[in-house]
Amino acid sequence: MPSHSLDYEILGASAQSVEIILDPGETVIAEAGVMNYMTDGVRFETRMGDGAASGVLGKLWSAGKRMLTGESLFMTHFSNAGKTPARVAFAAPYPGTVVPIQLAEHGGSLICQKDAFLCAAYGTAVGISFNKRLGAGFFGGEGFILQKLEGDGLVFVHAGGTVIRKELNNQTLRLDTGCLVAFTSGIDYDIALAGGLKSMLFGGEGIVLATLKGTGTVWVQSLPFSRLAERIYEATFKAREEVRAGGK
Repeated sequence: MPSHSLDYEILGASAQSVEIILDPGETVIAEAGVMNYMTDGVRFETRMGDGAASGVLGKLWSAGKRMLTGESLFMTHFSNAGKTPARVAFAAPYPGTVVPIQLAEHGGSLICQKDAFLCAAYGTAVGISFNKRLGAGFFGGEGFILQKLEGDGLVFVHAGGTVIRKELNNQTLRLDTGCLVAFTSGIDYDIALAGGLKSMLFGGEGIVLATLKGTGTVWVQSLPFSRLAERIYEATFKAREEVRAGGK
C-alpha cells in the first residue's frame, strides 16, 4: 500500500514534538497516548495494528507481533475528515528529539528500538525484527526484539537527549545497547562482550555492547530513557535512606 504523503513541522528544542499537517483524506498512525493536540476536522479511531495488513488474520498477526515488543495491541489513526488542511501533534512521554525519516530513501525499511516509534504515514507497516544471534537474545536487553518499519513514506522516531547520525561504509560501530535508536537494513546487528573481566565488572559501561557492522545509517541517542530512569531511581532511593537515617 502506498503511504500517504505528509507535511510536518518539528516544534521545540530539548523536548521536541512533531506537528503533522494533514490534507483532506490523509491519515497518520501513532502509538496510543502520544497525541498532544489536534485542530478541527481531525477524527481519530483506535484500530488493531497499523492498518496496513488486510483481512482478519492479517490484522491479528500484525497486532500479535506488537504484543511481543511490549507495545499495545492497538494504534490510533488520525484522519482529516474536513475540506481544509488540519493539524495534529505528537510527542513522546519524556524529553528528547523527534527524528523524521523517509523510508523510500533507505530502501523502504528501518529497524528501531521498540520504544522509539512515534508515528508514521498511513500505509506504513509496523512489525518486529527478531535478532537471530543467540548472544543478542540472551544479553541484548533492549536490543533483542526490535521494531521493523516498512513502507515508502515518512516515519517519526523519538530519541532521548541529542541524536547523532552515523554513516557506516563497511565499518563497525560499538555502543551501549540503550543508546541505539534505529538503523537501516544494510546493517548487521549483534551483541559482544564489553571487554575484559575487570572492565565488565567495574567499568560502569555494562557487560555487553551492541555491535553494528556494514554499510548504512545508524541513529544514536545520547540519553536513553532507561539510563535517566535509573539515575532518578538511585537519587530517590538515596534520599529516602537519608531521611530514614535522620529519624524522620
